Amino acid sequence: MVSPRTVSPGPDIISGGTVATHCPYCALQCAQTLQSTPTGALPVEVSGRDFPTNRGGLCQKGWTSAEVLRASDRIVSPLIRMADGGFRETDWDEALDVVATELRRIQGSHGNDAVAVFGGGGLTNEKAYALGKFARVALKTPYIDYNGRFCMSSAAAASNRALGMDRGLGFPLADLNGADAVLIVGSNMAATMPPFVQHLAGVRERGGLIVTDPRVTATAKLTQDGKGIHMAPVPGTDLVVLLAIAHVLLAEGLTDTGYLAERVTGLDDVRRSVAAWWPERAESVCGVPAEELRRAARLLAAASPARGGRGVYVLTGRGLEQMSQGADGVTAAINVALLLGLIGREGSGFGPVTGQGNGQGGREHGQKSDQLPGYRMITDPAAREHVAAVWGIDADDLPGPGVPAMELLHSLGTDGGPRALLVHGSNVVVSAPNADRVRESLARLDLLVVCDMVPSETALEADVILPVTQWAEESGTMTNLEGRIIRRRAAVPAPGDARSELWILGELASRLGVTEGFSDDPGEVFAELARASAGGKADYSGVTYERLDAGEELFWPVPSSKHAGTPRVFLDGFPTPDGRARMVAVNHHDPADDVREAAPLYLVTGRVLQHYQSGAQTRRVAELAEAQPEPFVEMHPLLADRLGLAAGDIAALTTARGEGLAAVRVTEDIRPDTVFMPFHWSGVGSANRLTNDVTDPISGMPEFKVTAVDVSAAVSRGQEVATA
Repeated sequence: MVSPRTVSPGPDIISGGTVATHCPYCALQCAQTLQSTPTGALPVEVSGRDFPTNRGGLCQKGWTSAEVLRASDRIVSPLIRMADGGFRETDWDEALDVVATELRRIQGSHGNDAVAVFGGGGLTNEKAYALGKFARVALKTPYIDYNGRFCMSSAAAASNRALGMDRGLGFPLADLNGADAVLIVGSNMAATMPPFVQHLAGVRERGGLIVTDPRVTATAKLTQDGKGIHMAPVPGTDLVVLLAIAHVLLAEGLTDTGYLAERVTGLDDVRRSVAAWWPERAESVCGVPAEELRRAARLLAAASPARGGRGVYVLTGRGLEQMSQGADGVTAAINVALLLGLIGREGSGFGPVTGQGNGQGGREHGQKSDQLPGYRMITDPAAREHVAAVWGIDADDLPGPGVPAMELLHSLGTDGGPRALLVHGSNVVVSAPNADRVRESLARLDLLVVCDMVPSETALEADVILPVTQWAEESGTMTNLEGRIIRRRAAVPAPGDARSELWILGELASRLGVTEGFSDDPGEVFAELARASAGGKADYSGVTYERLDAGEELFWPVPSSKHAGTPRVFLDGFPTPDGRARMVAVNHHDPADDVREAAPLYLVTGRVLQHYQSGAQTRRVAELAEAQPEPFVEMHPLLADRLGLAAGDIAALTTARGEGLAAVRVTEDIRPDTVFMPFHWSGVGSANRLTNDVTDPISGMPEFKVTAVDVSAAVSRGQEVATA
C-alpha cells in the first residue's frame, strides 16, 4: 500500500490563535489562514496558505472574504413574514414551531410528497448529507434536488455513462503542469478561479494550451504570443468542434490504437458518427476555420503519450455543459480523450472543472434527486438496504427518486406538486433560468422556508427566514474539484442567534417526530456519512477527521482506514461491467432557442472575476461591488455601431422570456454576432430573467449558455436607469 502524502499544516490551530481553513467560494478551495481580530473592524484577518491547489495565492474574492462575515444586513435572528409583507424578528422556538406545524398540516392534507427540499453546492459534506437524510427520513419526501443541477449535472451524466464514475478531475490539479497540451472547452478559470492558472504554466511554455470559447476571455488570452490556440465557435456549437477533432484523429490515424483495443468499447459507432463531421463541414456550422480544427487535433495527437508526448488533458466547463445537449457535449470531449488514450493514464486525463465550492461532495452524499450517500443510486435495492441500515429505518420506507431541479421548481404550487419548499444554500431567484417563472412558482407555495446568512433575493420571498452560520463560523469537510477531501474549521463564533443547518435540521426533525439520528456535531455526522458511503463509488469510509487533521492528502475513494486514497482514478480499469470505458456516438443539434429575425443575436452568460454565483455574498463586499457595481452587456464595436450604441449606454435585451436592461461595454474580445452578460445581479439587469429553461433530456441541465436575443438602445449616455 502506498503511504498517503501529507500537506501541512494539519491542526486546527496553527500557532498564535490562527486557524487553517479554506476559502468560502469556488471548488478550487484555496487554503487560507484566519487570524482572529477581536478588536478589529472584521472578526478575522485572511491570508493565503501554501497548499497544492493555490500555492499560497488567493483571488480578490478570497482576500476579501472576511467582509461577508459582518455584512451590514447579516441575518442574526429568525424572521417571520407579517400580514403587511414585512418581517418580524422572533426566537428559534417560535420559528421552528411555525415551520414544523405548517409542514405537518401540509403533509396531512396533501401527503408527504407535498413538501420539497432544495439544497446547494456550497454546503459542507456534513450538511449536504444531513439534508438528504432529513428529506428522506424526517419528511419522507422524494423531492430533493440542488443547484448543482445547474453546475455539474451534464458532466456527471456523461462521465457515469462513459467511464462508470463521476469524480470531476480524476487527477491532482498539479499534474496539468507536466503536460504538452491541455484542451479547455467552455471554461474561463483565469477569471473564475485565478490561482488555477499557475497550473497551466508548463503547457503554455510548450505552446500547447487550446481554449474554445466564443469570447477572448482571460483564459483564451493565455494562448496568445505562441502559447497555444484559441478557437471562437458560434455559441452552442462547441460539440461540433469536438466532433471535428475526433474526425481528424480517426481520419489521419492519430489515435492510440493499442489503448482503444485494450480499454475501450464503442469505437466503431463513434467512427461512423464523426465521419460526417469533416473540418470543412464543421466550419460551416461552428465558424472555426477547418485548418484551425486540424491544427488543434494534430497538436493534441503530437502531445499524447502514444506519440511520445508528455501528456494531454481535456477539461470541460459550463460553456459546453449548460446546453440542451450538454451531456452529449461532454461525451464528445470524453471520446476525444479516449481516442488519444488519455484517461486512466498518469500524466494525462479528462475532467470537468467543478464550479461550486462543494459541487463534488454536494452530489455525492444525497442532495441529488436520484442519489443516496456514496454516489449510490436510490433505485438500487442493495444501495437502499445499506443506507437504510445506517439510518436505522426499513429500506421500504425510503422514498424513490425525485425529479431534477427545473422540473421541481416548475411544479411548485401546482396541482399534485409540492406545497412547501425548504431552501438551503441557494438563491434560485437569481441563479435559475427564466427566473421570473421561478419567482412565480415560489409565490404559489403555502410555505417557503429559506436558510441563509443574508437577505438574498430568494430569502426575501420566504415566509420564514432562518439565519445560518458561514464558512469561518463552522467546522466540517468539503470536497474540491480534484476529489480531495479537505477540512473546514471554525475560527470565530457566529453572530447573534445564527445556527448551523445541522442544528436546525435536528430541531425540525424532532418536532416532526424523528427524535434520533440528527446530530449537530459535524464530527459525528461525518462518521455516519463515512459508514453510509462504504462500498459506494464515492467511498469515504476510510476518511476520518483525525487523518485529515494530521495533514493526509485524501482523494476519494478511500475504502479503508489503511487506504492512502485515490489521487488518480481509472489507472487499473473502469468501474463498468466489463472494466472498459464506453465510447458513445453523439451528434449536434441547434439550440432550443436559436437566432431568428426577431432575435438575431446570441446571448451568452458567465461570471466575472469579482463576483461569485448569484452575487449574494460578493455584492455585499465594498471592494468587489465598487470594481463591478452593476450589470453590463458586452458587445463587439461592429455590433455596437450597427445598433447605434456606445459604451455607457443602456441597452434593452429582449428574449422569448422577457426584457432586461444593462450598461453597454464595447470590446473586440467577443464575436460580432454575440453579446455577453454576467449573471450575478437581480432585477432588470438579471441575465437569468432572459435565459432559457429548456433542459438536457439526460442530465436535466438547463440551456443557460445560448439564448436568442434582440438588443436595442434603451437610454443614452448621461441618463440614468435603475439596474439593481
